[in-house]
Amino acid sequence: MLDRYFQLAENQTTVKKEMLGGVTTFVTMAYIVVVNPQILSQAGMPADGVVFATCLSSAVATLVMGLYANYPIALAPGMSLNAYFTYSVCLAMHVPWQTALAVVCFSGVLFLILTVTRVREQIVNGIPDCLKHSTAAGIGMFIAFVGLRNAKLVVANSATFVGLGNFSDKEVQTACFGLALTLVLMARRLPGAILLGVLGTTVLGIFRGMSVWPATFFSIPHASSTFLRLDFRSAIHLGFLEILFAFLFVDLFDNVGTLVGVCEHGGFIKDGKIPRVGRVLMADSIGTIFGALTGTSTVTSYIESAAGVAAGARTGLSNVAVAALFFLAMFCSPLATAIPAYATAPALILVGVLMAQSLALVKWSDFSEALPAFITMIATPLAFSIATGLSFGLISYTVVKVASGKFREVNTLIWVLTVLFILRYVYLAAA
Repeated sequence: MLDRYFQLAENQTTVKKEMLGGVTTFVTMAYIVVVNPQILSQAGMPADGVVFATCLSSAVATLVMGLYANYPIALAPGMSLNAYFTYSVCLAMHVPWQTALAVVCFSGVLFLILTVTRVREQIVNGIPDCLKHSTAAGIGMFIAFVGLRNAKLVVANSATFVGLGNFSDKEVQTACFGLALTLVLMARRLPGAILLGVLGTTVLGIFRGMSVWPATFFSIPHASSTFLRLDFRSAIHLGFLEILFAFLFVDLFDNVGTLVGVCEHGGFIKDGKIPRVGRVLMADSIGTIFGALTGTSTVTSYIESAAGVAAGARTGLSNVAVAALFFLAMFCSPLATAIPAYATAPALILVGVLMAQSLALVKWSDFSEALPAFITMIATPLAFSIATGLSFGLISYTVVKVASGKFREVNTLIWVLTVLFILRYVYLAAA
């Protein structure tokens, strides 16, 4: 039954591989169970309620993606969007969190409309191949940089912006051990190499006194503090178009970049398009609406899903495992959050290596293809934003194609997106 529904044989995978991939994805993104409540609580939201909302909305959205779209791409509240929710909307604009949640819910409904009308599908499939390949590589560099930062191998430097970390730091030493361990396991093609590397690094950290076993394994979720606390009336009178546009813009292109990157890495793209992309985009629409109703910011696809794909996940069955683990995390949040950032850092670094393979598919001999690919690839980690990298790539694609006399290769959708991106940066410059 599982083979027929998820097409396991067709995708050359097994139940064991899918479960392993699902666990790997969850382990690499389990930090959101702790980090999201920490960020949203600064906006005045009750942390225990946000834990409940984070786990439940992630489980629901991930399950929709797995069962309806049959892709191994997990979803959870987006990191850049929860920061915008807290620091820009609630703190800087003095908007109550109940009102901000209502705006998030409106954005989810609008996303659903754009998905049903296939506008978002046309955007995803309309992205040129060179940008699809370079987006995957750029995301690989982005998450590798995140891994290096979490391992403290790369630190801030006032003179050079970034510099090498201090090897006398226990976290750096332990992360280097985990990197070497995972590298060896992957080179030996051992099943579950990434997950074993994460667990091995965590155990070493505990023995070195850097981490501790959780004091308790179970906790009771407290839903009532955030569940259905949205203030729709205030949101309508807020004049919320600017906030609504920000939520829409960041999530749309951050999600598109993530989907393209993971699908490119997993080999899911066929003839330049993502099969069943309409179903894929339905998941974050439903997740965002559900998340706002339960008490969290915008839900989006997670690039950490690439770790699960690297571990063998190829179908939505792995998402069933991720969703089940998120549901259990509501009751076992101390256990789910016991894995430190330095333990998952090696996994992110090595997944970045795997995702860079898509660069081989770019036509580097054609300058009009090479330039936008390079800009997308380099801007994503340097701007620390998948959406920014993709927007720079689209703008440069249009400019270089017109300059090369190949303006017929720029379709109507790319023209519209280019104009919108330019207007956005003009607006940001004037703000």
